[in-house]
Amino acid sequence: MKIVVCIKQVPDTKGGVKFNADGTLDRGAMLTIMNPDDKAGLEAALRLKDQYGAEVTVLTMGLPKAEEVLREAMAMGADKGILVTDRVLGGADTWATSTTIAGALRNIDYDLIITGRQAIDGDTAQVGPQISEHLDIPVISYAQDIKIDGDYVIVQRQYEDRYHELKAKMPCLVTALSELNEARYMTPGGIFDAYDKEITVWGRADLKDVDDANLGLKGSPTKIAKASDKVRKGAGEKVTLEPDEAVKYLIGKLEEKHVI
Repeated sequence: MKIVVCIKQVPDTKGGVKFNADGTLDRGAMLTIMNPDDKAGLEAALRLKDQYGAEVTVLTMGLPKAEEVLREAMAMGADKGILVTDRVLGGADTWATSTTIAGALRNIDYDLIITGRQAIDGDTAQVGPQISEHLDIPVISYAQDIKIDGDYVIVQRQYEDRYHELKAKMPCLVTALSELNEARYMTPGGIFDAYDKEITVWGRADLKDVDDANLGLKGSPTKIAKASDKVRKGAGEKVTLEPDEAVKYLIGKLEEKHVI
């Protein structure tokens, strides 16, 4: 079985977020981590590898520095890494991103594609399902459990206070929740092995069956009207009251805000 896991290098929001003049994220100026939902998807793939002997390939689109997240994935146990990077791909929204990734995936043999549900820098949950549409394969989103049964994948799909159990014939795509599992750590031997392996690097010329009009910032129908760092809250109102008066004060504030 061949599994491809799409991962993303995202800003570590603890280190602050920076923007370019056009409103897009200045990814080169920020500390980065592997997107949490993607890491859960990677762990799911590695567990399937442990159980069935699958080959796991990780693929990411980003700046050349995104090679770091591929090395991390390979240190965890992935077999191969593919970096899709090109200046013409910069500034892509979900449509242009999914078009690019699908163009890369058309060069790869796969039975199962796993992506994270969504990325913490966009929170759209659109790219995974869009990739499946581009590739014309089934998609099961919000996976909280993944199993294999012959040529089929069986997924528990999270749904409010319960789950749906869905079955799809491979090839198909599954989007994973961060709650799916607890990802393993890199091992010292895995880190050494990861840096001994070669990363495959693809650019625009390597994408299959894509139109330039659907790539990068120019091919993105979503336009950012305004972007800013999070607004810091003020200190708020502080009062010192006796317990009985404090209760009356809190109830009054809740009524004022129409909470009660």
